[in-house]
Amino acid sequence: MLKKYKISFDMWALLLFLTIMIPNFIWLAIPAPHDILRADSITGTIDSIASVCQVLMIASLCFLRNSESPKIRVTPFIVGTGVCCLLYYVSWLVYYLGLVGAIVILGLTISPCLAFLLYAIDRKNRIAIIPILLFTAGHFIYAIANFIA
Repeated sequence: MLKKYKISFDMWALLLFLTIMIPNFIWLAIPAPHDILRADSITGTIDSIASVCQVLMIASLCFLRNSESPKIRVTPFIVGTGVCCLLYYVSWLVYYLGLVGAIVILGLTISPCLAFLLYAIDRKNRIAIIPILLFTAGHFIYAIANFIA
């Protein structure tokens, strides 16, 4: 299985990462009304593990390529990736409008993770799926424990 992979830069994976990060950069600079996301986390250890998984996820998406993956094109997985990004942006918009609830928090939590997962599936990057799933689990636990439960 590892023989199929080569170290190679994936510009589209970096673009996906930057697309997901843009609202985070805005949030860091401009606080939202009713900004519950700035509260101290009660899941510090899980957050740290999730952060490591996030770095591994982005590194594996951006720098590992499956040689059996065709050139990027419009597929159901790529369309799904785009839809997840759109849902993520809509969730941020609703959050900035001051509507903070479980659906919005889950939109901010699950949609970017699904975007990365669908992209990895499309690119046949099975190595990236492991840190994506671990990051998703940590991100989900963080959201539930800190904002929903």
